Amino acid sequence: MISRYTYRTYRGLSGVGRPGCCLSRHLVLRGRRTATTTSVPATFDEETDVLVIGSGAGGLTAALRAQSHGLRALVVEKDEAIGGTSAYSGGAMWIPNTHLSQAAGVKDSKEDALKYLEATIGDVGPVSSRERKVAFLDNGPRLVEFLEKAGFQWRLGKGGCPDYFPDIPGGSMFGRTLEPKIFNMKKLGSWRSLVRKRPGPPIAAYVTESNCALRSGASWSDFNALLKILLRQALLTLLGQAPSAMGQALVSQLLYLHKQAGTSIQRKTALVDLIMDGSTVVGATVKLEGGQKTIRASRGVLLAAGGFAHNKKLREKWGPSPASVEWTSAPPGDTGDAITAAMKVGAGTALLDDAWWGPTVVCPVNGMNVFALTERARPFSIIVDSSGSRFMNEAEPYTDAGHHQYERHQSVNAIPAWLIVDHSFRKRYNIGGLLPLQPDPKNGLESGHLFKADTIQDLARQIDVDAAGLEKTLSRFNKMARAGVDEDFHRGVSAFDRYFGDPKIGPNPSLGPIEKPPFYAARIYPGDLGTKGGLLTDEFARVLRDSDGKPIERLYAAGNTSASVMGRTYSGAGATIAPAMTFSFIAVDHMASRT
Repeated sequence: MISRYTYRTYRGLSGVGRPGCCLSRHLVLRGRRTATTTSVPATFDEETDVLVIGSGAGGLTAALRAQSHGLRALVVEKDEAIGGTSAYSGGAMWIPNTHLSQAAGVKDSKEDALKYLEATIGDVGPVSSRERKVAFLDNGPRLVEFLEKAGFQWRLGKGGCPDYFPDIPGGSMFGRTLEPKIFNMKKLGSWRSLVRKRPGPPIAAYVTESNCALRSGASWSDFNALLKILLRQALLTLLGQAPSAMGQALVSQLLYLHKQAGTSIQRKTALVDLIMDGSTVVGATVKLEGGQKTIRASRGVLLAAGGFAHNKKLREKWGPSPASVEWTSAPPGDTGDAITAAMKVGAGTALLDDAWWGPTVVCPVNGMNVFALTERARPFSIIVDSSGSRFMNEAEPYTDAGHHQYERHQSVNAIPAWLIVDHSFRKRYNIGGLLPLQPDPKNGLESGHLFKADTIQDLARQIDVDAAGLEKTLSRFNKMARAGVDEDFHRGVSAFDRYFGDPKIGPNPSLGPIEKPPFYAARIYPGDLGTKGGLLTDEFARVLRDSDGKPIERLYAAGNTSASVMGRTYSGAGATIAPAMTFSFIAVDHMASRT
């Protein structure tokens, strides 16, 4: 049941405190806080067993799991659309050792996956404790099987994404990333319009096949990959379907299961305060169009309402500088309400200075932010700062690239940085949403989203980059590209780098000399998929108190509302959504085990 409630009872909204910040290499924790509580009302306006704040993939998973335990579940969403950041995402799930990968003959194990996580994440304190890693690895496969039995359709893509550090102990080249199958949104009926729309035109493509399609000018096989996607979209549409893929398919499939189950999902209903009875969370006060109401949750409250990517004040307070809400790929409603509400009742926090960073380019065609996943790894390209110098392995995992861009900016202006490519790149690969077969967009050139010049000197002048520095950088880079060895940043050494390169180019598929005019440049910003810092939780997804590290009874958090088990890194494609859904699943199992 989808609804929009209106109440005429009004209650005061307590102000959010502004505690001091204490930064350590492990955690970003607030100093000791005095918990503020909302008094328990004599009667509640509504009662449920499990109250879920947020309707992203994590929240929707939690409600399904609650109902499988025979518990009443209520989902509240402050926006009109359902799906949160999940609906904008690629929809992939990084979950090692599932029954699907085993059936496909993938050699994997929990032990290898744990070894990999220990090696990649390192020591970031309790946010990524061994217990939390093990809980994720134990329950991820259970989640996948649970959803499949409920009717969710998964896809293990052929030649799919490798781990982001596949060459280290426990790493894997294939089999740990799952995707939702393309879903016909017409099955949702009247609920179809409720799904948050992803920016840009709908396209029936899988993440694991998009890599080839985005280099459609490189070879006939890559062009055929693009053609296959376009023909699929056209055919399904002609057959009367409304095909959805990636994050749209993930949310739509989950919502379809909720439609069948008759779940109560209340939109335009925002969290105001958590209600405490002593040291136990017993419910929440929420705000609707006409006022406020109280909801009692007998088993617990799960906060799965995203992070604070669109809260400029919090980003400036907690994050690196410069902070902006203009570069994120998260939806506008991602403003940290659940995090600040939990902090008011004494919750601890971690990693608030971090995010799921990724170099972001403004699309030359439509002006939208585009996560530059593939552009950085293709041959015939580099990224430079204002001095014209490289400062990282451009093809490295995107969260690492974001860290390096901010680090570089401390000494040299690197925000924005600049993607520099030549004609060899332009005719083969995409720049944001600009495909190689498309002509140079007049509006993109006029708006400054894309720059073009016949010489490097002229290009440097247009973008205000030191021309001598850029020429020196290109001279060295081109020699290394011809030799196939990046002596400065080792680009193309990792199998992950090469995956997003071009296998038709040698000796290194990630390197190619930048020498054929015209030359192009596009700004690169430290964008993100959302913030990754939030409430500190344990292996049961229980929110821990700031004062003593013990659980706040019946309060749980998952997804970007919680500090990520992945620490400051990114293990593989789907390492945001997989923990969000898995720890939501774990949270409800824990609620169900307690009376």
